[in-house]
Amino acid sequence: MLGVIVDVRHWGLVAPAVFMLLYAVSVVALVPASVLTMAGGAVFGLVRGAVFSFSGALVGSTVAFLLGRYVARRLIERKLAKMPRFAAIDRAVSAQGLRIVFLLRLSPIVPFNFLNYALGVTRISVKDFVIASAGTLPGAVMYAYAGKVTGEALALAGQAEVPKDASYYAILVAGLAATLAATTVIARTARRALRDV
Repeated sequence: MLGVIVDVRHWGLVAPAVFMLLYAVSVVALVPASVLTMAGGAVFGLVRGAVFSFSGALVGSTVAFLLGRYVARRLIERKLAKMPRFAAIDRAVSAQGLRIVFLLRLSPIVPFNFLNYALGVTRISVKDFVIASAGTLPGAVMYAYAGKVTGEALALAGQAEVPKDASYYAILVAGLAATLAATTVIARTARRALRDV
């Protein structure tokens, strides 16, 4: 899958659409999203990688949510019955759906792909689910940035044309550190808020 994503860069104008489609299918198939977002950052750069990854994740997560709600509901309910913590999440989502799902999206310890299916059996509306997906943006930026830095490091190792002055790499490292720090603060805040639920 990652090899296909790296090859997507050479597909011209359709490359973003192909990447977003592959991303959406991967989310439905429970492929870890962070790896795909890093690949997007390496292939498309920070901004476009984050935007394309978020768009693909939004489509894929919405499809998984709808599958959980209308197609695989009984199967998912059986799996969730074995998870007592989900009952608390279900009650919280029933009371404050948009806020709770947004906080769940901010938290990196909550499994993104499985959560899409699980939220399908709650009472949250599709509209609130989609809006709350904005909580994945900080993580998308962080992973896309990490992918961009990794891609540039690999390009340098392969003797590709990448600026080689020290200030350029200092800015890259500082940016990655700042992105990680901001994402960590956001994740901790989300975890604390979820504990109060």
